Amino acid sequence: AVVATLKLATMAAAGGKPAVLLLRPVDAPFAAALRDRFRVLDLYAPGQALPALAFVAAAAAVPEPPRATVIWGGVRVDASFLDAAPSLRCVVSTAAGLDHIDLAECARRGVAVANSGEVYSTDVADYAVGLLLDVLRRVSASERYVRRGSWAAQGDYPLGSKLGGKRVGIIGLGNIGSRIAKRLEAFGCIIHYNSRKPKDSVSYKYFPNVHELAAESDVLVVACALNKATRHIVNKDVLEALGKDGVVVNIGRGANIDEAELVIALREGKIAGAGLDVFEHEPKVPAELFSMENVVLSRHVAVLTEESRSDLRAHTIGNLEAFFSGQPLLTPVHADSLAQ
Repeated sequence: AVVATLKLATMAAAGGKPAVLLLRPVDAPFAAALRDRFRVLDLYAPGQALPALAFVAAAAAVPEPPRATVIWGGVRVDASFLDAAPSLRCVVSTAAGLDHIDLAECARRGVAVANSGEVYSTDVADYAVGLLLDVLRRVSASERYVRRGSWAAQGDYPLGSKLGGKRVGIIGLGNIGSRIAKRLEAFGCIIHYNSRKPKDSVSYKYFPNVHELAAESDVLVVACALNKATRHIVNKDVLEALGKDGVVVNIGRGANIDEAELVIALREGKIAGAGLDVFEHEPKVPAELFSMENVVLSRHVAVLTEESRSDLRAHTIGNLEAFFSGQPLLTPVHADSLAQ
């Protein structure tokens, strides 16, 4: 631990630049861009052996300790974290979701918080449409059928279902949900939505109750934040209301859906299929889903493209530079930002 602390002190020794605590892995261009501008104290630096919270505490003990940190969804920013790093005054998260940050505690301590804003929104919206098309038209399932030689041996694969004309209920009509709606409108879908309150800027039918939304939808797309009100917002009753021909797409957070009930609904044919990019206990995925041909699975990658990675780098640095120059953050978030 002494050696690790000495290495950390060496990281902080480059004078003239403000110190930044880096608590997520980054690629080489991201690392270089940060180091060009800041003294980077990197949890993932080669030879760094301290556990995360011990690293944070050690960073707080160096001369001119960091006033800003860059984190991702795997870092929980709560009272314990902030106790370990009393010098911090800014948390920049590279995630869009905020369920890993205690915003009220940050506000109480005068710690500003920024997230990724709309950096990922178009890519996630595209991905949601892709998942839905894949489930309805059985793209991945029929591709596997062709690859294993079944086309020649067994003939045509069962037909899928048309996207156009489907009634799509979107849970959460924020930056991402609204983009999903626009894309699906172009396919001829009928858009309904649930949100904390109606949106004056859209003409889609609003449902204050997710159960009623499901009953009037052929597809449910989960695009909301995760908070106490939205944990398991899609439960057994909602799945049953969606019905045996219904499809669920989740690009929000895994715990927005009661995953155990989702598996049962799929197994028992209570819904027709699902496209899932997120899971309740990542990286663990219910093994029963692996053999279901009507389910499309991906590893929480809806946000990730080459372009979004580059945009995220610029956006993160922009937030840090704004903080250190005393300017407003590009994408500040507050304690009410988790409201659905």
